[in-house]
Order: sequence, then C-alpha cells, then structure tokens
Amino acid sequence: MFKYILERAGDIEWMAIVPLVLFVVFFIVIVWKAMSHKKEFVDRMANMPLQDDNTLEVEQ
Repeated sequence: MFKYILERAGDIEWMAIVPLVLFVVFFIVIVWKAMSHKKEFVDRMANMPLQDDNTLEVEQ
C-alpha cells in the first residue's frame, strides 16, 4: 500500500531535502549567534543562577 502511495506521489525527494536545509541553516544561525556574544555577556549569564539577589552585576 505504501509503495503504491509513493509511486503515485511522484518525485518527493524535495520533502527530505527541504527540512535538512532548513535545519542546517537554523543550526548555523544559532551557533553564529552563540559565538558572537561578548565575553562579559557570557560571564554575566553564567553567574546568574549563582546570585541570590535580582541584580545583574559583573564582578571586576
């Protein structure tokens, strides 16, 4: 039954290629965004769970 459906659907290779391309583009954008943050921002975000108060101060 599935073989018949796939034969009647025609060329559906694009249904596998489009999600793959979208995933790769999304992954590259997320990695680029993560790597482009300044060190001060990353340090501040890393220390947030350890702070008891609601301030976002970076120790110098």
